[in-house]
Amino acid sequence: MFDLTFTVDAQDTTTPLTLAIDQAVVAGWTGRDPVARDKHIAELEAIGIARPASTPIYYRVSARRLTTEDSIEVCGGDSSGEVEFVLIGWQGRIFVGLGSDHTDRKVESYSVTVSKQMCDKPIASVLWELEDVIGHWDQMILRSFAWIDGRRELYQEGTLDAMLPVDVLIKGGFEGGKFPDGCAMFGGTFAAKGGIRPADRFEYELEDPVLKRTIRHAYDVIVLPVRG
Repeated sequence: MFDLTFTVDAQDTTTPLTLAIDQAVVAGWTGRDPVARDKHIAELEAIGIARPASTPIYYRVSARRLTTEDSIEVCGGDSSGEVEFVLIGWQGRIFVGLGSDHTDRKVESYSVTVSKQMCDKPIASVLWELEDVIGHWDQMILRSFAWIDGRRELYQEGTLDAMLPVDVLIKGGFEGGKFPDGCAMFGGTFAAKGGIRPADRFEYELEDPVLKRTIRHAYDVIVLPVRG
């Protein structure tokens, strides 16, 4: 278990909140539309990654992989980010945040579970109350940009109506359908425009067009040399 400090944005007020995180989960293949879901599976198959055993599927990750820092270090140049919403449980409440499931694609080709453990998972330091957005959940927008060779490119974009509903994700992944305190769960992602590829910097956001607010985060990717 370790602590992360966030700011809870309740529109008219902001409140600092330190949360003890003791488990992290990455939910994969969470698309509501089976055609779009299969497109993402095919996208990964094209780079040698096997189909999942089930959809959705829930991968456990070390909670200490979560970070709010603005840079991460990775081994070699085979990793890339994925924008995702994040759910965090605390004292019976659920908060909504923003994260990147940064993953080593070379390792992913032989073990998705191991690949999820290879890289830090950058998350934004701002959270919203789930109850404030659940009524217009499907209208919210996830978007990411990748900096590649000095150019900023739109990498992913879509509305949350493409993802399984929150209650379905929670019911499928947790005993009794109850989201546990101290858990952070990544909720799935969209296919990359132009295909999965590494970037020098990854920027991403969760936009609420109804309440007119956006959570944003960005991080640089520092590539460490691979020897041997």
